[in-house]
Amino acid sequence: MPFLASLSAEQQQALQQDITETVSWALSEDLGAKTGCEPNASDDITAALIPAENTAVATVISRDECIISGLAWVNEVFKQLDASTGLNTEITWFVNDGEHVKANTTLFEISGNARTILTGERTALNFLQTLSGTASLTSTYMSALENTTTQLLDTRKTLPGLRSAQKYAVLCGGGYNHRIGLFDAFLIKENHIAACGGIANAVATAKNNHPNKKVEVEVESLDELTQALEAGSDIIMLDNFTPEMIDQAVALSNGKAKLEVSGNMTLEKLTTYAKAGVDYISVGALTKHLNAVDLSMRFK
Repeated sequence: MPFLASLSAEQQQALQQDITETVSWALSEDLGAKTGCEPNASDDITAALIPAENTAVATVISRDECIISGLAWVNEVFKQLDASTGLNTEITWFVNDGEHVKANTTLFEISGNARTILTGERTALNFLQTLSGTASLTSTYMSALENTTTQLLDTRKTLPGLRSAQKYAVLCGGGYNHRIGLFDAFLIKENHIAACGGIANAVATAKNNHPNKKVEVEVESLDELTQALEAGSDIIMLDNFTPEMIDQAVALSNGKAKLEVSGNMTLEKLTTYAKAGVDYISVGALTKHLNAVDLSMRFK
């Protein structure tokens, strides 16, 4: 899994913890585990129709052309189910995260206890189809930025509970991550500015409170852009600027701050805005308008 390996040790540790917790939550949702209790595979009343000693081999196929993301989540599903049953499930992957596959490609083979495979099927595929959908849409948007230096960013408009998972999937699709949450960078928006008494005061307070964190300010006019530049903002988000305004913004900034374009972003607009010379384009659609990939599991 090259994308996991590319993360720092600290990032890998944080992501793995999130994977463990998210998968446990998802299995509990399916198995009806009570709060504070570990999910128990024996609570799958349909799988219990199968003799406990039965084993099986199954393959999972993608019915769609896509970019793959989510191997670690699938592995974790069966790791936790195995811990619950004391049995052993083996998964053989034929693809990697970030890999482009054609329709009807076999993604992995799974073997082990038949009950366990069926109990984990939907939870595992839910993660894989959703994250691969995120990665695939990101890749589509990235294609519109070829031969430019503009970076495609995600946003916090993620599915609840899947923040780090979807941001990982964006990396698999070739995109980049904006801030993870409300704790790791400032994004001072219209209401923050109003409550703080202006852009200058908001930026000054941010730099005083957390001098080592990036300060980004969202602006809605060229006048606000000038204020944000004078205040020493690190990044300035141009919200719903027209192409003409963006050209003026690039000239006004002249490298004093990084510029990000956001707001009602479509594929058609990406190339135009990138050619204007902005540093970043953020797109909420990457994580909220995705189409899950069509996956199918079949027993041999």
